[in-house]
Amino acid sequence: MCKDYVYDKDIEQIAKEEQGEALKLQASTSTEVSHQQCSVPGPGEKYPTWETTKPELELLGHNPRRRRIASSFTIGLRGLINLGNTCFMNCIVQALTHTPILRDFFLSDRHRCEMPSPELCLVCEMSSLFRELYSGNPSPHVPYKLLHLVWIHARHLAGYRQQDAHEFLIAALDVLHRHCKGDEVGKAANNPNHCNCIIDQIFTGGLQSDVTCQACHGVSTTIDPCWDISLDLPGSCTSFWPMSPGRESSVNGENHTPGITTLTDCLRRFTRPEHLGSSAKIKCGSCQSYQESTKQLTMKKLPVVACFHFKRFEHSAKQRRKITTYISFPLELDMTPFMASSKESRMNGQLQLPTNSGNNENKYSLFAVVNHQGTLESGHYTSFIRHHKDQWFKCDDAVITKASIKDVLDSEGYLLFYHKQLLEHESEKVKEMNTQAY
Repeated sequence: MCKDYVYDKDIEQIAKEEQGEALKLQASTSTEVSHQQCSVPGPGEKYPTWETTKPELELLGHNPRRRRIASSFTIGLRGLINLGNTCFMNCIVQALTHTPILRDFFLSDRHRCEMPSPELCLVCEMSSLFRELYSGNPSPHVPYKLLHLVWIHARHLAGYRQQDAHEFLIAALDVLHRHCKGDEVGKAANNPNHCNCIIDQIFTGGLQSDVTCQACHGVSTTIDPCWDISLDLPGSCTSFWPMSPGRESSVNGENHTPGITTLTDCLRRFTRPEHLGSSAKIKCGSCQSYQESTKQLTMKKLPVVACFHFKRFEHSAKQRRKITTYISFPLELDMTPFMASSKESRMNGQLQLPTNSGNNENKYSLFAVVNHQGTLESGHYTSFIRHHKDQWFKCDDAVITKASIKDVLDSEGYLLFYHKQLLEHESEKVKEMNTQAY
């Protein structure tokens, strides 16, 4: 005989149908899977999503072979090769891959590709990137495919010109958001408030804008989704600086030094009522006439990860320059004073900041800082990332070195990444208990 294989199309179809029925039966009889609301795997998917349960965590806790994360633990610390002015991408990748809940999502194999062409899916590439960076391989990784996909999906970032790290962050989150839902579906879902993908669950907050009519005091409120908060700096062309020279404050653990602006100062300026002026009259919905008004921004909904962007690059009709003003920022941040629910505590535009709000849901911990060295025309991006508890490392493309907390807090700061403390503690607990030695 020729020993060749013969495939019968009818038999193949029957096999596929039987496999599908078996998977449905397995899903219906598995109470644990039903309880966790895991997605039912389709034909060809070997491994369903798995989440540790409380009994399993207890078993892991009593496992004598369990390895706790030691101070010398280096899994996840891996440099990235600069492919030609791509430091703006490398520093953002380091920040994203050290975002606790995002890391847990991808390392748990939670992503199910819905793109018609998986090879063009940025989420699939991020999943692969997480596996590479947490593989334990000490040699620097070459993120050539990530760069290629960024060029395809965000054409304004294509080429080897110097790019803005903040612009890359927003573009990356936008593409990841669309690809999480499938490209065409993602484009249609242009309101992230109605999206439940992992990107929006982690990064999307709600920014409330209150416009108050100066004639009838009617208030028009809108709430817009946001992935970051861009903050003006002293020395820029914007108004309301300085805030309160010589004022002392211990808010968020910031010991205010006269002449040094803090992150809290920038947030206070961001949420301060702004008079729009006579040249920007709007039609009031209450009195139905064009009147002067004031506008005030507050946070209606806080994201799991809060990203703050300092506007260091100023582009005006007269000049293009970089603002190098040092901004002091804390390791722990309480966002309660800047919530819409705390608006009544503001009097005459001055925020009454409580010394201890007691609302743990609004408290954040710093876990990544992106810095820019140099000028607007020629510069370089690096990042500080928190690897475990109070251990910090500086990521300079392919080179990763240990850093002190003082190094982090003394840095200039361009992008600050804060993680909610409550969820962060749970994430760190799961990370520690799931790390085993085989």
